[in-house]
Amino acid sequence: MVMEEMVFDLRGRICPSTLLVAMKEMNDHRQQLQQGTVRLRLLLENRDATVTIPEMARNMGYQVEISKQGQHYELVIGEPA
Repeated sequence: MVMEEMVFDLRGRICPSTLLVAMKEMNDHRQQLQQGTVRLRLLLENRDATVTIPEMARNMGYQVEISKQGQHYELVIGEPA
């Protein structure tokens, strides 16, 4: 099965804007996320978003990886946990 990765550059935005965008994309791609055919990669600068978005994604049942990449963070939201 081929996994598609969708990248969303949210650098320069602050919460709750980043959280709302992440929630919208998780809802828009819910079926593909649950099937494991897509994952979402979010590029963020806002440190608060590295707590709020993963918490929400995990509550929705998804796996989340967080990494620091220089001046920004990357959150990868993937298949069901």
